[in-house]
Amino acid sequence: MIPLVPDTPYRWLIPRTGAMRVPGIVLASADLLPDASGDQALLQVANVATLPGVVQAVYAMPDLHWGYGFPIGGVAATDIAHGGVVSPGGVGFDISCGVRLLTSAVTRAEAAGRMDGLMDRLDRVIPRGAGRGGVLHVNAAQLEEILRGGSRWAVSGGYGVPGDLTHCEDGGAVDAADPAAVSGRAVERGLGQVGSLGSGNHFLEVQVVEAILDEAVAAVFGLRLEQICVMIHCGSRGLGHQICSDHVRAMLAAMPRYGIDVPDSQLACAPVTSPDGRRYLAAMAAAANYGRANRQLLSHATRQVFDDLGLGGLRLLYDVSHNLAKLETHTVDGELRQLCVHRKGATRAFGPGHPDLGEPLRPYGQPVLVPGSMGTASYVMVGAAGDVAFGSACHGAGRVLSRHAAVRQVRAPDLRRELAAAGVRVRGTSARGLVEEAPVSYKDVDEVVRVCAAAGLARPVARLVPVGVVKG
Repeated sequence: MIPLVPDTPYRWLIPRTGAMRVPGIVLASADLLPDASGDQALLQVANVATLPGVVQAVYAMPDLHWGYGFPIGGVAATDIAHGGVVSPGGVGFDISCGVRLLTSAVTRAEAAGRMDGLMDRLDRVIPRGAGRGGVLHVNAAQLEEILRGGSRWAVSGGYGVPGDLTHCEDGGAVDAADPAAVSGRAVERGLGQVGSLGSGNHFLEVQVVEAILDEAVAAVFGLRLEQICVMIHCGSRGLGHQICSDHVRAMLAAMPRYGIDVPDSQLACAPVTSPDGRRYLAAMAAAANYGRANRQLLSHATRQVFDDLGLGGLRLLYDVSHNLAKLETHTVDGELRQLCVHRKGATRAFGPGHPDLGEPLRPYGQPVLVPGSMGTASYVMVGAAGDVAFGSACHGAGRVLSRHAAVRQVRAPDLRRELAAAGVRVRGTSARGLVEEAPVSYKDVDEVVRVCAAAGLARPVARLVPVGVVKG
């Protein structure tokens, strides 16, 4: 059992013991804590706290649950100048999995007669599922350009508008990408999946703004009551998965050379400044660009459907990743340090005035997009002032049931009836895929957002509810 000491109603401490270099800090209510009998996320927090160069604390978001090496909802930063490491497990297999939100010019009432047609068209044009198939078919040379350019490549090719890039994290691409660090097998897996949702918890959801919770910020973000929006949640598909696998294997072999020992092989790591660390970061950046181009191409396909149905005018509010390691400057022990910040199932959430934010966001803070489970609400939040958890926030509701458990408990016909009764039009490719993502599988997103705000991570701006969902 991992000792968990209450500090405040929304903050719990895992004190330093054994090989831990820093404490763990869990930002959650009692109701959101993982079930210790079946979820090892708290042990994973303690394990991450043993990594070389880790500073301040290992943080766990309100949507915390068990993951690969790092818990999902885990945030940890290492000091690059003092032997800090990068760990692929701190990013995960779906590199740059993230969310973008598109806002429309129409309301639910104005679109009412076209909703079924809209969902049928999206069902036909949005590729998804575990296999190959995408919006765009590319060759190896084009894929290399995507790995370097991300959303910038897509926009330059006519799959978007220049204004999209000002509403993307990093301007739509991570500049440190190097396709040469990506294996041939990863390239092979990525070639056939450009512009596709994938499966699991990924989705394209048509939503309605049900409530405005911060009028001033909502106005800046372009959100209004009853407005139709589209949320897209996907990542780097098989390419990102292969990159993670390749570099975990490489780092397991390399750790003895660096004198590194970890309590869990899934925490395989290497110093950020080492050849192994730099190679992973270059490949990770390439996968991040793939994920961003992926979401950009899906946005383009969605815009075409909206235009064809006379619902045009989709504008990108923001695109942000929640599986990434980034080199950032933060204050630690009273001094600025360059850190490698791992966010796994956690969203960057910079507050008002942060220099990495452009206009018009800088005075207000960064948009934080929090998708709910299928059939439940999602939220738009905004980064809070301060630097709690290295400027990070939750990324969703967080699972409480495994996919296998959900399949045992939920029947697809019952789920479809429940969603239909709630006014949610579902377009899925498999019954199993739907029941694996049933709302019962997830924590209460309203509670997750409430605690996120109470812990000082981000503030709620708007609550959105689904009216249609496309899933793999």
